[in-house]
Amino acid sequence: MAKNKVFFGKDRHETAILIDPDKFEVSRIRSLEKSVNRWQPDYFFLGGSFLNRQFSGDLIGLLKQHFDLPVILFPGDLSQLVAGADAVMFLSLLSGRNPEYLAGQQVKAAPLIRQMRLHPVSVAYLLIESGRTTSVQYITQTVPLPPEKTDLIIATALAGQYMGMQSVYLEAGSGAKNPVPLATVKAVSEVLDIPLIVGGGIRDAGQISAYHNAGANVVVVGTAVEKNWYPG
Repeated sequence: MAKNKVFFGKDRHETAILIDPDKFEVSRIRSLEKSVNRWQPDYFFLGGSFLNRQFSGDLIGLLKQHFDLPVILFPGDLSQLVAGADAVMFLSLLSGRNPEYLAGQQVKAAPLIRQMRLHPVSVAYLLIESGRTTSVQYITQTVPLPPEKTDLIIATALAGQYMGMQSVYLEAGSGAKNPVPLATVKAVSEVLDIPLIVGGGIRDAGQISAYHNAGANVVVVGTAVEKNWYPG
């Protein structure tokens, strides 16, 4: 893979399906095919805030065997790094003040990323309060940004851009009660020169379109897709 590969673009509207390896079984691949046909994603994001089992390159190989889509690691920590993915989000949790997730995990992960020949995409990761305590909030022991504090969210996003991050991710959390407000997405998008990713609590195609129109470059769906894996 070319080192200068650009996965997200400020001039593009894209969709990603987030797959939590803890919740996905090989037997569900046909259901995932139906989800891909329905959502028409541009990427798979692979990872979760907390995993009970370590996944391997086998899952990445399975996805690549069935789908012509990039697989991008979305790791909760360095234990979720695995070779074979097209890229890895090199996340820094800028909305929190826990040094382990601002830079600690990143320092530990960097040699592994190089060893595994993964393509790093630096991402300023911002948790937005969603009406309930999310897994990532609990695991990282950080306080999410209040959605009504638009100026604070904008300042944090801009800080990520000025620090050299390649993209900003506004995250309400898996299965969020309240997704990131559209007005917040619009306000942040208008000041950024880098791509904006939005996820958490997005449940249908209408919402995806609304977030694209508000300025999100990549919209992430996870829980809504998982429901298709376990009908009834």
